[in-house]
Amino acid sequence: MADARPPVAGVVAAHVRDVPDFPQPGVVFKDLTPLFVAPEAWDRVLTALADGRHGEVDLVAGVEARGFVVGAALARVLGTGFVPVRKAGKLPGDVVAATYGLEYGEATIEVQTGAVPDGSRVLLVDDVLATGGTAVAAWDLLERVGARVVGFDVVVELGLLGGRDRLGVRPVRSLLTVG
Repeated sequence: MADARPPVAGVVAAHVRDVPDFPQPGVVFKDLTPLFVAPEAWDRVLTALADGRHGEVDLVAGVEARGFVVGAALARVLGTGFVPVRKAGKLPGDVVAATYGLEYGEATIEVQTGAVPDGSRVLLVDDVLATGGTAVAAWDLLERVGARVVGFDVVVELGLLGGRDRLGVRPVRSLLTVG
């Protein structure tokens, strides 16, 4: 019997809230909180993100902060560990850092040295792909600590901002592309 439920892109679209002028004027923030608090919709999203990934990855890495929500939940579904990619100064011990440009500034992210066993297959995830600066920096950072990054998966992609292009030939999957 065919699945009568709406496609997952429609589920995501129905649970994303636009917040104008956040975190600064001119930026339209995609708030996924309505998705995170809707158990059936959130389950559909996690199932879609996990599709084809079982047995393909050893770890899931998520970018602070909403990438932690997506990544940790997805790691649980896949039965893998989770690696946090954090803002500078938030991780104890030795870290490897990368600084990159955002659509509205600059940021530095870090991963703990030793958090990723050499050669581990890592799936990088985040909530939204915008300009791609964070994704490229996180991907490169994970490779620097020994990961073999297998792809970058997001819930929402802001197509007009060109993030996918910035990632080049790296595999990208998004559940919903807007703009």
